Amino acid sequence: MDNTKKLNPAKPLRGSGARRIGIDARFYGPKSKGLGRYTQELVDNILRIDQENEYVIFLRRDNFDSLKTDNPRVKKVLADIRWYTIKEQIIFPLLIWREKLDFIHFTHFNVPLLTPIKFVITIHDLILTQHPTKRASTLSPFFYSLKNLAYRAVIYSAAKRARIIIAISEFTRQDIIDRFKVDKNKVKMVYEGVARSLTRDKKIDDKKVILGYNIHRPYLLYVGNAYPHKNLEGLIKVFPEIREKFKDLKLVLVGEEDYFYARLKKLVKDSKQDNIIFPGFVPDLDLISFYKTAKAYVFPSFFEGFGLPPLEAMQHSCPVASSNQTCMPEVLGRAAIYFNPKNKKEMIANIMKILSNDNLKQDLILKGLRQVKKYSWQKCAKETLMIYNQID
Repeated sequence: MDNTKKLNPAKPLRGSGARRIGIDARFYGPKSKGLGRYTQELVDNILRIDQENEYVIFLRRDNFDSLKTDNPRVKKVLADIRWYTIKEQIIFPLLIWREKLDFIHFTHFNVPLLTPIKFVITIHDLILTQHPTKRASTLSPFFYSLKNLAYRAVIYSAAKRARIIIAISEFTRQDIIDRFKVDKNKVKMVYEGVARSLTRDKKIDDKKVILGYNIHRPYLLYVGNAYPHKNLEGLIKVFPEIREKFKDLKLVLVGEEDYFYARLKKLVKDSKQDNIIFPGFVPDLDLISFYKTAKAYVFPSFFEGFGLPPLEAMQHSCPVASSNQTCMPEVLGRAAIYFNPKNKKEMIANIMKILSNDNLKQDLILKGLRQVKKYSWQKCAKETLMIYNQID
C-alpha cells in the first residue's frame, strides 16, 4: 500500500537555502487534547507562513485526511504508529531515515532512541518526572514503575540529544534546565496560542446549544482531561459546599470519556451528587457556547506546563478562577482570581467571589480579553520557524 500522499510536484522546489524538515504530527487534531491542539495549530501555521522550506508531515491513519494544504512543498507520510511502543522505537526511525530530512521536530518528548538525524523537541511539562503517581495510569504498580522508568530514559535521552528544546512557558523552561542540567541556551521558550478554530462568524443561539447537551444554567465549567494532577476530585469534593449558597448551580466537566473520567463518574455517583454533568467530548464550535454561558471557568490543577483552556475561556468572556501553581500566574497574569488547590477553603471562597461579585466578574472578563491577545498561534509558528533557522 502506498503510505504517502505527495502534494509537491515531481521536480523539487528546494532553493539554495531551503531545507527538508520533518514534523512528527501523529498527535494532530483536537481529540489528542492539548498536545493535539498544539501540533495542529503549529503545523497549519508553519505551512501557511513558510514559503521556502520543504516539509514532510508524519500522520496517523485517523488524522491523515484532516491535514489539508495547498502548499506545493508539503509531503504527507502515513506513520500509523502508536506512541510509547516498540514499533515507535524501531519502525518510525526507518520512516524518518527514508525521507532524507535535514532535521525533524518532535512535538512531544517521545523521541525514538534510534532517531537517525538531528531533531528539535517540544517538552510541554515534566509532570511524570516531578509528580509520578500510579493513579495516573491504568497499569498495575509493577508495570507502571517499568513504564515510568522507560519514560524517564526516553525523555532524558531526548533532552540530551536534541539540538534545541522548545519549552511552552518560562516555568517549564527553567524546570527542564534544572532537571536535565542542559545548557540554558539550548532551551528556548515559545508560548502557545489561542485556537483560531475557537471562533465563529455566524450568530448561534448559545442557550440552545448547551440545552442540546441537557445542560441548564447556571454552571461552573472545566474543559480538559481528568488526569489526577488536574485535581478534579478536589473540585468535586468542594462543590457541595459551594452549592449550599448557590442552590441551582451545576458543575460541567467537559472531556472525552476515558478511564479517568469513568473513575470521576463513579466518585460522583458514590457521593450522590446529581448536579455534576459529564457531556463527554464537545467539538470546538459547540465549546464556544459552553464558555460563553458558564458562570466561571475553574482550573484546579496541581501542575501545568502552560494551560490552554483558561485562555480559551477568557477569549469568550468567561471569568477564570485558577490554581496558583507552577506556570498559571505566568500565563494568566492578573486576569484570573487564584487559589491554592491544596487549600479547600481558599478554593471555595475564591470561586464564590466570582459567583457573588458582579464587579469582580466584569473586571476579570475585561482583563481576560486583554490577556488573551498576548498569545497567538501565528506568533508561535513564526518563533518556532526562527528556531528551525538556528539548526545548522
